[in-house]
Amino acid sequence: MTSPGARSARKAVIPVAGMGTRFLPATKAVPKELLPVVDRPALQYIVEEAARAGLPEVLMVTGRNKGAIEDFFDSTPELEAALEKKGDAGRLEAVRSSTDIAQVHFVRQGEAKGLGHAVLQAAAFVGDEPFAVLLGDDLIDARDHLLEQMLAVQAEHGGSVIALLDVGMENIDKYGAVAVAPSTDGGDVVAVTGLVEKPPIDEAPSSLAIIGRYVLAPEVFDVLRETQPGRGGEIQLTDALATLVERGDPVHGVVFSGRRYDTGDKLDYLKAVIRLASERDDLGPPLRAWLHEFVNELPAEGASSS
Repeated sequence: MTSPGARSARKAVIPVAGMGTRFLPATKAVPKELLPVVDRPALQYIVEEAARAGLPEVLMVTGRNKGAIEDFFDSTPELEAALEKKGDAGRLEAVRSSTDIAQVHFVRQGEAKGLGHAVLQAAAFVGDEPFAVLLGDDLIDARDHLLEQMLAVQAEHGGSVIALLDVGMENIDKYGAVAVAPSTDGGDVVAVTGLVEKPPIDEAPSSLAIIGRYVLAPEVFDVLRETQPGRGGEIQLTDALATLVERGDPVHGVVFSGRRYDTGDKLDYLKAVIRLASERDDLGPPLRAWLHEFVNELPAEGASSS
């Protein structure tokens, strides 16, 4: 159990320094985090998730050519005045809401040395409290309260908590993988006994992969400062978590079985747009009708479209 004086997480860190090469040329001038998912940038969904979970302060770890992200979360008096003058209350509210979601701060990573290095840039912002890390490529459906559950597990057990997804052994070499033991909580909470970044399939400890949500103890910063570059020549957050486990610090996992959208993959990005748009009251009915019509017109698999 956590000691009575232990602090609860109040801050979130979102690394956004990546170059977004998988979406070139679209991301040549536009940060990948600002690519729209229906009519909101992917990054806005992430900040909204943090705010819903009770994390009112957000730090974005940025890099070069990411100034548009700071602009997006800043106020736009001229645009707001123009919309107000036109009486466009709906768009005015949408523009203002992106600024009012949370208190957003920014720090530059300087040199891209990996996720662990990006998280380390948040040390001064976080201080000696537990904190959340949310990766922008993973959208968690607002109806699935994964982050809230992780925060509750951390508040009960202390230490760090990571989100896990069973991706199957055939895919585990693309992820950080974990070895686990049952937790006293039972159910979807497990105790993490080992971690390895992108292992060969025949060496993976399980098919449980780390996905882009973490609630970390502040002790991770001291470990990251001593963590040497690992896979890909980068400072891996997975390696730092493995060190915490090895020295006996508690690390738990929450096995997620809800709705997750990987917006860092082009096909999954398209699926996310279609799924989220089809469930909206304003877009859903006509989009679903069109989808049925479109699918019925598709040629059978393997058949010629001519």
